[in-house]
Amino acid sequence: MSVLGVYIHIPYCLQRCTYCDFATYVHTEIRPPQEYVALVKKEISDKKNLFRPQELKTIYFGGGTPSLISAELIVDLISELAKFGYTTGPQTEITIEINPATVDERKLEIYLKAGINRFSVGAQSFSDRLLKMVHREHNADQTKQTLTLLRKYKLNFSFDLLFALPTQTLNELRHDVEVAVELGSKHISPYCLTVPEGHPLSKNRPLEEEQIEMFQIIHDALTRHGQSRYEISNYAVPGFESQHNLLYWTDHEYWGLGLSAHSYSKDSPWGSRFWNPNSLDIYARQALSGAAQLSSQVEVLEKHQALTDFCHTSLRLSEGLSVDKLVQKFGSETSNQVKDLTQALIQHQLLTFQDQSYRLTEKGILISNQIFEKFTFLKSDLA
Repeated sequence: MSVLGVYIHIPYCLQRCTYCDFATYVHTEIRPPQEYVALVKKEISDKKNLFRPQELKTIYFGGGTPSLISAELIVDLISELAKFGYTTGPQTEITIEINPATVDERKLEIYLKAGINRFSVGAQSFSDRLLKMVHREHNADQTKQTLTLLRKYKLNFSFDLLFALPTQTLNELRHDVEVAVELGSKHISPYCLTVPEGHPLSKNRPLEEEQIEMFQIIHDALTRHGQSRYEISNYAVPGFESQHNLLYWTDHEYWGLGLSAHSYSKDSPWGSRFWNPNSLDIYARQALSGAAQLSSQVEVLEKHQALTDFCHTSLRLSEGLSVDKLVQKFGSETSNQVKDLTQALIQHQLLTFQDQSYRLTEKGILISNQIFEKFTFLKSDLA
């Protein structure tokens, strides 16, 4: 059965974080939120027939900091989707990204009434020193206050932890993980800082060996507290996995709305990807004109591209790359080609084969990008 998730990008931030490369803006420097939300509503109306109207599996408000704009505007977007048949029900996971100190009880009540049932908190660290280094506006106490509010309402919340920051110590990392667990999050996403060479945050970072030790500290602490690594960068208590992100990783359709948002449709033999511009002025012009998606913003996938995506996303998951699903989508001949690629990786203990699925080992996870390169196919590979 087909399922659909919707991602809505809200580009407003209190500040631009040093490490961020998303399409975001300081909230005082761009058009008011009411105008932006009107553009997204027009996009919904103009593109309402791109997918089959149905009860949505997920909605995800990302950014940026969606909690920075009024709660009524967020609710307005949920209502706009429903107007065109993209409804929500008790089983729909609706997530909103929030930053510490941007949500109070009034705003929370509005969210809950609209069906929002999952909150992703941009904590990053519980060290004020490190938060200042990456230009985060909040402090650790504000994060704790926000999490206390979410716990008061017995809500489902997750948060991100950033590690391998310049001068970050192993003890600071241990403290971050322990506090995260103590404060009740049942889903934690640890992200290793990734910045290009020459970036201000590229200096004085932990050496590679220490970064590997940091990975292990995080893994040991979270698994000890009952969280499983269900995806390379995501841990959760069983039953609290992000359903929205799982759509991306399990070959389901998703509709991206707003600035720079990406979509995936199964409207062609191997599917297609399309996306919105990352310039707010260009996005606004396109939305206001009501023009169809430009050809430069659409990619109709060929078999080798679809296979690459399928292998990469499947291998990110703990359940791995299923042979049955591979055969079902691409045929037995292609599945055998993939099998040939796995043999050396299994011999080097980078992959295992269990329950008819290829899975990364602990050793493989540490060099996953190198393994994904092996599963990046050219058109000639499938000739």
